[in-house]
Parts: sequence; structure tokens; C-alpha cells
Amino acid sequence: MKYIYVTYALILFVGLFLLFLPFFFILSLFGGKGKKMIWGLVRFWALIWFPLVGIFNKNIYEHKPEKGKRYVVVINHQSFLDTPLILRVIPFFGRPLATAEYSKIPLFGFLYRQYAVLINRSNLRSKAEGFLRMNYILKNEASIIIFPEGKFNKTDLPIATFYDGAFKLAIDLNANILPILFLDAAKLWNPKSFWSLRPGNHRAVFLKEMNPNDFDNDLDKFKEEIHLIMSKKIVEYKKLKNR
Repeated sequence: MKYIYVTYALILFVGLFLLFLPFFFILSLFGGKGKKMIWGLVRFWALIWFPLVGIFNKNIYEHKPEKGKRYVVVINHQSFLDTPLILRVIPFFGRPLATAEYSKIPLFGFLYRQYAVLINRSNLRSKAEGFLRMNYILKNEASIIIFPEGKFNKTDLPIATFYDGAFKLAIDLNANILPILFLDAAKLWNPKSFWSLRPGNHRAVFLKEMNPNDFDNDLDKFKEEIHLIMSKKIVEYKKLKNR
């Protein structure tokens, strides 16, 4: 039965993508405005796909993001579902950081090149250029969305170790970090098994935004405090659900 469900979900995912593909091509001709419209269309795609596969998201706001404000959004990373969840959960325009390998996926790679910031993590020059691009985008166009763990968290800890990039970016532009928790993604699609996708409920928690000035622009202190808060909140919400 699980194979039938996952096959159905993937066919629907690809089918919706192909339906919207001509519009993605047209919007790509409109530069920065086109990228924003692509984000809106991709988000509409996610809003259709999730309920059709029986996955229902609830946003929990410990802090409501300010309308029109640009953030460095940091999210814990635990599942194949995380990337589409970005589009379902985040209500404002943001451009995610993604690995350059995604650009090589047939057809989907075109879409990634339009709205994501792509870097090759094994190439120092690519990482430096990507950081400059994110700096420009955050300053002039949109929020930046980053999984600061880099890869799926396969440890026994609530969150794996963070890389510096998101926090350096926030310090450089005096931008607020907006932490978001994806609480149930790994239960809905475990990264250890491609065929583990299943329907169910997901919770996304918006935590209080934090500014680097409150930590004297100390990178390590800023990063460690956010890591600590996110870790504690994951444990707290999981205990609440298990009661």
C-alpha cells in the first residue's frame, strides 16, 4: 500500500509541476519581479499538493513575522519533505539556499535556478560567490532561507551542529534571524527510506526573531544561543504532543 501512496504522491507532484512549467518559463523573462511571481506560483503548487496527498500543516506563532520585513530564516533539517514544506509554511517571499547539484535535475533544475541561491559546497569560490549573492538579495529583494545544519540531522540530538553562514549573513547586514521549527517532517518522510512518505499532520513553529546586536555581533555566541533555543523548543513541543 505504501508504494501505491508514494507513487501517487510523486506522480501528482510531477504532474502539477508540468502543468505550471510553461508559466515558470514565461515568468523567468521578467527578472526580479518574475522570481517573486515564480515563488508565488510554486507556493500555490504546494498549497494544492499537500492536501491532495493528505498532509496538513499547522503554523504555530510564538512570534508573528512583520509584514514586509526581510529575515534570515533558519530551519531545522530532517526530511525530504523539508524543501516543499518551505513553500507551504512560509507566507512571505524568500529565496532558499540550495546545493548546486539540484540545478542538474531535468526540468526541476530550471526552477531551482530561478528562485533558489545555488552553491557548490565543495568549491570555496562558489561558496564565496553564493554568500555575496545572498547578501545582495537580503539587502535588496527578499528574505534568505537556510538549513543551518547543512544536511539531514542523523544524530540523536534535536538539532545537529550549525554552520556559520546564516549567522555571518545576519551580522553583516544587521538582519534578524527568524528561527522556524519543522516538528513532524521526519515522521511523515524519514530520510532513511524514500518509500516512507505517508499522510498526516505537520506542525511548524515560528520562534522569536533575534538580532545580532543583542549578542554584540559575536558570531559564536549568536549562533550557539539560537541553536540552544531551537533545541529546547523541539524537545518542549515533542513532550507536549506525547502527553
